[in-house]
Amino acid sequence: MAKQKFNIIKSTCLPIAIDNCNTDLIIPARYLASTTRDPKFFGDAFMHDLRYTADGQPVSDFVLNRPEFSETPSEGVNQIIVGGKNWGSGSSREHAAWAIAGYGVRVVISSSFADIHRNNLLNCFVLPVIVTPEFQAELFDSIAKDPKTIVTVDVPNQTVTNEATGHSEKFEINGYKKYCLENALDDIDFLLENQDKIIAWENK
Repeated sequence: MAKQKFNIIKSTCLPIAIDNCNTDLIIPARYLASTTRDPKFFGDAFMHDLRYTADGQPVSDFVLNRPEFSETPSEGVNQIIVGGKNWGSGSSREHAAWAIAGYGVRVVISSSFADIHRNNLLNCFVLPVIVTPEFQAELFDSIAKDPKTIVTVDVPNQTVTNEATGHSEKFEINGYKKYCLENALDDIDFLLENQDKIIAWENK
C-alpha cells in the first residue's frame, strides 16, 4: 500500500453507517485467494457485495454509488470514512485493510474498532480514529445535511474536527505508530532508520 506522510487531513467523508461492519463485508472471502498486492484490485473489491448486484450492476442506493459520494477518493475528497460502531469485526483478514487503503481512504472514524483490524489499518497507512458515540452521531448528522461537510484530522495534535459545527475531539494513537505515520515508515523502514543505533547497542 502507498506510504504517505500524515499531517493534517481535511476531506469530505464517506458515511458508512453499518454497525458491526465485518471484514467479510469490507472484502468478500473469495478475494483472499489472490496473490496480487495491486492496490486497485483490492480497492475495486472494497464493499463489493454491497456495491454491486450478483450480475455486476451497481446498487444505486448504496452509499458509495450515490452521486454525492461516488467520486474516487483524492486530495480533500472522500478520504475519510465515518463508520458504524465495532468497525472491522469478524475475520482478522489483512485484506480488509488493503481494500480500504486501495480504495483511497486514509482515515476511518468510528466509536469502536475490532482490535486486529485496527492494527491492520495502521500497518496499511490508514489511520483509525476512535471518537465518542455522540461525536460519531454528530458527524453522520452533519454529512446527511450536507454531503460536502469537511472533517479535519490533525495527526500531530491528535484532534478530529467537524468543520460544520466547529466541534472537536481528541483521539489516542500509539506513539510509535504516530511517528511511523508522520514519517511514512513501515516497521522495516523504522528498523533500517535505526540500524546504526541497533548495531551500536549490540556491540555494547
